[in-house]
Amino acid sequence: MHSTIIRTSTAEIYDAYVVKSYARPALTLVRGSGCSVWDDEGREYLDFTSGIAVSALGHCHPVWVEAVRRQAGELIHVSNLFRHPLQAELARQLVLRAGPGRAFFCNSGAEANEALIKLARLHGVKKSGEEGRCHKIICAMGAFHGRTFGGMSATPQEKIQKGFRPLVPGFVFGELNNLRSFADLVDDRTCAIFVETIQGESGINPCTDEFLAGLRHLCNRHKLLLLIDEVQCGVGRTGRFFAFEHTGILPDAIGMAKGLGGGFPIGAVWIRENAAEYFQPGSHGTTFGGTPLACAAALAVLHVIDKEKLLAKVSANSGPWLKKLEKLAADFPQQLKAVRGRGYLIGLQMAGDPAPYQAALREAGLLAPGAGNNVIRLLPPLIATRAHLDRSVEIIRGVLQAKA
Repeated sequence: MHSTIIRTSTAEIYDAYVVKSYARPALTLVRGSGCSVWDDEGREYLDFTSGIAVSALGHCHPVWVEAVRRQAGELIHVSNLFRHPLQAELARQLVLRAGPGRAFFCNSGAEANEALIKLARLHGVKKSGEEGRCHKIICAMGAFHGRTFGGMSATPQEKIQKGFRPLVPGFVFGELNNLRSFADLVDDRTCAIFVETIQGESGINPCTDEFLAGLRHLCNRHKLLLLIDEVQCGVGRTGRFFAFEHTGILPDAIGMAKGLGGGFPIGAVWIRENAAEYFQPGSHGTTFGGTPLACAAALAVLHVIDKEKLLAKVSANSGPWLKKLEKLAADFPQQLKAVRGRGYLIGLQMAGDPAPYQAALREAGLLAPGAGNNVIRLLPPLIATRAHLDRSVEIIRGVLQAKA
């Protein structure tokens, strides 16, 4: 007989039964509304984690809640063996935003990126006329493309790859924003270049406009696919629907997820018309991708972004916010070394370990995740107002002053 140990608190139950793959702080969240969340002791926090850029509309936006509630009472799942109108409409909406092409739906950013990797391999077969010969994909140092085997293989970080080798072959890595380092890696075995417009997990490192334009030219010259990972930086987070739009390029395929569902799991891939034909019946699929419920959630996100003019608001609000954050770096140079990013995707480069600062921010009522080496991310919901942004600056200033 197994002895029965009664565990009552959420923390105790986590400790006993949940895999320890996350180092969680002593915080249990139970409710959310708008830009705020509350813990199990009733304390309110300004949530600039946003579920790691997922809660684009904040918590429990009434339009989103009603759309999901209504769809849950009508039709939840039908599989991709059949059509349903919401997937058709969501595909149309994404194509309108990205350009002529087609959409494929999945459940996460990792799955979207895995589809991009498979698309690159199929392009290599078409380009060389031989399977397995042209399969090399050039990615960036510091990249993060997910935790599947394909995603890990495209992610040159020891903490991600350790313990899982051998990985998928064919990935090589150039230096972000160094076009020559990418060009030097191109040979007759190369099928694609695959980058994040703004590297998120490694510390908020944006591609320069010149670098992205150069990659587009390089791909055109060598008949490579340009694959763009917008899982974290897309869906309005920079003030444009896609972050690469600031540059004016058009990739061959885009991976997206996170904010697209506003909290409901959904991933998507947009593929340019000339490459979309690579996927034929049997070459790729998904059981849960693009269900009526997931598509209803995503369509509600797009509707609110348009109706509430959130892209324009992010663009208008983020400039003054960034200047105030940069003023903090000027005032506290021994603690805050740099501020970088775009729109509502900002990284604070700390001089040392960011963990004590994150803990102090939590204690002061601001939730913000880490990223890369010594970086604190600020990921407010797209609905965040100037008052929310100013409050975040006040909290950060107070923490910096206390630790000066």
